[in-house]
Amino acid sequence: MSASFVHLHLHTEYSLVDGLVRIKPLMKAVAAAGMPAVAMTDQSNLFAMVKFYSAAMAAGIKPVIGVDVWLHNAQEPTQPDRLVLLCKNRDGYLNLSRLISRSYIEGQHLGRPMLQRDWLAGNSEGLIALSAGREGDVGRALLAGNRAAARQALAFWLELFPDSFYLELQRTGRENEEDYLHAAVELAGEMNVPVVASNDVRFLAADEFEAHEARVCINQGRELDDPRRPRDYSEQQYLRSAEEMAELFADIPEALENSLSIARRCNLELTLGKNYLPDYPVPEGMSIEEFLAAESRRGLEKRLARLFDTSAPDFAEKRRPYDERLQTELEVINGMGFPGYFLIVADFIRWAKEHGIPVGPGRGSGAGSLVAYALEITDLDPLAYDLLFERFLNPERVSMPDFDVDFCMEGRDRVIDYVAGHYGRDKVSQIITYGSMAAKAVVRDVGRVLGYPYGLVDGIAKLIPFEIGMTLDKALEQEDALRERYEKEEEVASLIDLARSLEGCARNAGKHAGGVVIAPTTLTDFTPLYCEQGGGNLVTQFDKNDVEAVGLVKFDFLGLRTLTIIDWAVQTINRQRQAAGEEPIDISAIPLDDKKSFDLLKACQTTAVFQLESRGMKDLIKRLQPDNFEDIVALVALFRPGPLQSGMVDDFINVKHGRKKPEYPHPDIVHILEPTYGVILYQEQVMQIAQVLAGYSLGGADLLRRAMGKKKPEEMAKQRSIFTEGALKRGVEEKTATYIFDLMEKFAGYGFN
Repeated sequence: MSASFVHLHLHTEYSLVDGLVRIKPLMKAVAAAGMPAVAMTDQSNLFAMVKFYSAAMAAGIKPVIGVDVWLHNAQEPTQPDRLVLLCKNRDGYLNLSRLISRSYIEGQHLGRPMLQRDWLAGNSEGLIALSAGREGDVGRALLAGNRAAARQALAFWLELFPDSFYLELQRTGRENEEDYLHAAVELAGEMNVPVVASNDVRFLAADEFEAHEARVCINQGRELDDPRRPRDYSEQQYLRSAEEMAELFADIPEALENSLSIARRCNLELTLGKNYLPDYPVPEGMSIEEFLAAESRRGLEKRLARLFDTSAPDFAEKRRPYDERLQTELEVINGMGFPGYFLIVADFIRWAKEHGIPVGPGRGSGAGSLVAYALEITDLDPLAYDLLFERFLNPERVSMPDFDVDFCMEGRDRVIDYVAGHYGRDKVSQIITYGSMAAKAVVRDVGRVLGYPYGLVDGIAKLIPFEIGMTLDKALEQEDALRERYEKEEEVASLIDLARSLEGCARNAGKHAGGVVIAPTTLTDFTPLYCEQGGGNLVTQFDKNDVEAVGLVKFDFLGLRTLTIIDWAVQTINRQRQAAGEEPIDISAIPLDDKKSFDLLKACQTTAVFQLESRGMKDLIKRLQPDNFEDIVALVALFRPGPLQSGMVDDFINVKHGRKKPEYPHPDIVHILEPTYGVILYQEQVMQIAQVLAGYSLGGADLLRRAMGKKKPEEMAKQRSIFTEGALKRGVEEKTATYIFDLMEKFAGYGFN
């Protein structure tokens, strides 16, 4: 390592109380400064570890993983001491993960997760500790003039971290820093302890101090000008260059050299992208692949017995496509290593049904799996509705399967509790989410800390359009009234400029709506844990993308109020039927062509019916007059801004009612588009067209579907070439192939949102 300094004490934006360093700009700045490594030491968490590690590796910078922890202070419980812990290796990371998790589960006091010193015994292997300067116990004792206490504290740390404890020195212009520094250097000489320089970084550039203070005030609920608020930070806590640090510590060069030495010693390597499924118990003498196949075939027999007359002479012919599809799916599932995933999902769904908890029939691409249908994970026959397995699990693109499972709102937590009890409570957790400072909200936050009148701030916030992905820059570009006030009013300009500097930063931690992970061993082997004070709402510290990156498999347990309402309704009806001596109803047995149901639907009696109750939807129902189940499916797909604005809704309705003839761009795809009256309405149709017309495999067609969803011009150009070339080989005219691809691309503009 040739550069002369490495920052080892730095808070990113995921230090929700006081960090403003964004990870990608940090890596650019570190690379530009020629520093070979940089540390992340967020306050009491590892929220950003995977993002930080991945970004550093991509930038060719060595990542040093650590945490700035609070230590319980028995003398003053409201003033915890600080300590910085850095990982030398995987043992160090596992110890740090356990310690941080325990600080939340057992150590929270006044909203702060704290470590007890005795927890470090047995958990210090693989860690390097920095004393945290004047805020550590050694520093506080030195500033209090109590050298005996300082020596005692230092001796404790040296025993716990032999050859791995450093007295941290800072020169950021804060109160008592120089007094501490001189006393610490003297003590280090007496006790033969190495020292290391840090800049206790909180923001990236020197001009971000005001934005940083605003962030701190947002967290504290204070105003910037409040004379009573603590001024704990200085404008010098930015990412200083190696040259600036060399100038600051010219009198203590070893403090700079030791930053490099520590970085050399920190060699944690993360394994990302490998999946770790929990073990699923199978009968002795069977592999998990054999057990999945046996369970799937057994389940398919039950399904076929309900679908067809098994004694009919044509039954063998009818079942053939089911047997072939099941075999194909099993080969893919087992070949990709996912049999356990299907069995685990089937198990907790079976438990829910056995315990009277309503479960949805299936949503998302998982409904395209016949294995899922056979195992009763879903209740939709994918062959009957032309649903494609490759959209769910593509053998040409290795990614985890992902079932979205709906449960009754009242029973969902019971299912999660069953899973935790079944697999081990130390192996099951829900997943964290992070709220960010979005455009409208950050304007209101900044307005409060600036002390601006509510009316002024509210007026500005209301000028920002309410739409997904809206930013302050976009709002200024789109909204004339906002731009005019920004250009003419100094207060508005200062409000928006400060808000822009915070926009997009992580603001708070929450809980993912449905994500649950099940680990094969204790969770802290994969991710640290986070919870509220008192131990409630335990979640992983890594968000859904990062838990999957470290190998944990996400299961979605979604609470759907509609299922609860249906359950209430069925119970109420059946109580009345029982009182009248009638048989209870079974809604799963109601035929999908029930005339009375369609009469109610066509009369727009859909209040409180999921997805069919809005005024706009009722208007569409009135025009369409659905008279079969496929029409109901189409209704939901059509009722979106893109289809409504494109004119395709009118085409669909006019063809259905015979006012217009359907148009099919090529005879080979009539059977694909006929159910939707010549209109491309579903993503599966895009895949089928690519397969039939251009010779794509269904796996390749799924890659086309994904490319269309991402709308990347270079990928679309590549797919257009593949599609056209394949179509030409099959005798399709180039003009027709281009026209059909244009139709699919147009559909992608609104059909993939």
